[in-house]
Formats: sequence, C-alpha cells, structure tokens
Amino acid sequence: MTSLLHLEAVNRDFGDRRVLRDVTFDVAPGRLTGFVGANGAGKTTTMRIILGALAADSGTVTWGGAPLTRDVRRRFGYMPEERGLYPKMSVREQLVYLGRLHGLGADAVASNVDALLTRLGLGERADDTLEKLSLGNQQRAQIAAALVHEPDLLVLDEPFSGLDPLAVDTVLTVLREYTERGVAVLFSSHQLELVERLCDDLVIIADGVVRAAGGRERLRQTYALPRYEIRVDGDAGWLRDQPGVTVVDLDGAHAVFDLADGVDDQSVLRAALDRGPVRAFRPLTPSLAEIFREVTR
Repeated sequence: MTSLLHLEAVNRDFGDRRVLRDVTFDVAPGRLTGFVGANGAGKTTTMRIILGALAADSGTVTWGGAPLTRDVRRRFGYMPEERGLYPKMSVREQLVYLGRLHGLGADAVASNVDALLTRLGLGERADDTLEKLSLGNQQRAQIAAALVHEPDLLVLDEPFSGLDPLAVDTVLTVLREYTERGVAVLFSSHQLELVERLCDDLVIIADGVVRAAGGRERLRQTYALPRYEIRVDGDAGWLRDQPGVTVVDLDGAHAVFDLADGVDDQSVLRAALDRGPVRAFRPLTPSLAEIFREVTR
C-alpha cells in the first residue's frame, strides 16, 4: 500500500500532559481510513497537527514523502466536529465563498457547488440559511464545505454524527466517488460498527498511543482468536467433551467454540462428521469492537 500522508513519531504535550506519544500511521490514496478511539484519545489533536492548526512537539508529517507546506495544505479538505459554517448565510452562498477562498474561479466553484448539493441531497435547500436546516442536513452542508475545492486529502472529524442510515449511505457514495479518483480520506468516528462497514484501513488510538493500524481485513486476521462456528443435525452438546474445545455458545444444533493451542480444527470437523451431516463450519473473525477492546484494554 502506497502512503500519501505519513505521520512518524509525532508527540504533543499540553502543559505537563502528553496527549500524543510517538503517533505513527499512513493514509493511502484512494482509501477510506477510519480513525477510532475514545473521547480524549488524541484523534482531534492529531487531525489538527495534520492540518497545521497545531504544531507537533516532535516527529514529522509528510505528504508524498515531502514535508507539508502551506500550499500543500490548501489542497486538504477539513470538516471539524464542531459545526463552523455561518448560520444566517445560505448554504449555496457560503460554499461559493469557501470555494473562492481556495482559489477557484467563479465558473468552477458554481459548477462544484451545484454538483455537490445535488449529490448530497441538498439541491432543494441550497438557498436556505444553514440555521433553517435539520441537524443532519447541516452535517451534509459541512461535508460539502470540505469537498467544494476538490481536495487531495479529506480530514473529517465525526462526519457521520447525526446522520440517519439513508444519509450515511448518501455521504458514503459521495466519498467513494472521491476515493475512486485517488483522494485519501481520514475520518474519525466513535461508531465502531459504522467504521467497520465503511473503512478500508483502520487506526486505533488510546491514551495518545496508536495501538493498531493497517488494512481492515489484515487487522481482523491478526487479532483473530481460534474461534469457530458449527451447525450440525441434532444436538452439538458433544463438543463439550472434545479435548481442547471450549464451548462459548451452544443452542441445540448450533455452537460457537474456541480451540486450545495446537488443536487442529479439522479434527473437530471429522468428529462432527462421524456423528452425522455438518451444515456449516467456519472460523469466526473478530469485529472492530472486539479488536478495539483487545488492543486498548
């Protein structure tokens, strides 16, 4: 995986409290990177350092292998967790204003704004002031503001907060359009199930320390327990008597079980087949919530 944005050993203190400790991870082009952690874990501080709103005490942040500059950061799009748009200004007016601040010409910004509002489902509300919109539509407007200048990197702090499932799908569709063009997306969220469904890569941070980082499926394999699911004809209670098998859940013909080190899963399958038909047998990979609990405990 080629990195576009790279953080290396980034540290940051506030007074005598260290908020970030040797934070190191990559954000790759064309991928959605989920940045997860509890409140106070260091997500927002990290994002602000990427954007240049805060300085790191030590460590480096590079873009394509080169140090970040003001001109490079002008090609970033940012959506803060706190809504930052003007409540008494129409959605269209402020998106045009923000696009012009980023140096877009009048024709280009008008085209971008119209297209974004349509794709985000705000076309009919374009001339409403922000304060007249629902909280979910205000969130869509914030996302449009981060996208209006066609950025190379998107940094989104809790972009799905307050969105219903249909709105999440709408926003995700738009973000996927950008990743397909090679845009890198880093987004934070406390909604682990949602992150698991949306992201390509994961960064898990706790107490200012990156506890795990990498591709979603690779992390699931790395932290997978030797846990299996089986469904047979008849009762699966015989599993309790199998050497090296710990039954986690048993419901008649269906069971979930763990294997001790060195126990071959195929030996359990053979024992099941000796007793009759096996309807399902598969290893179980952990959810993001399970990985999060494992690496942050």
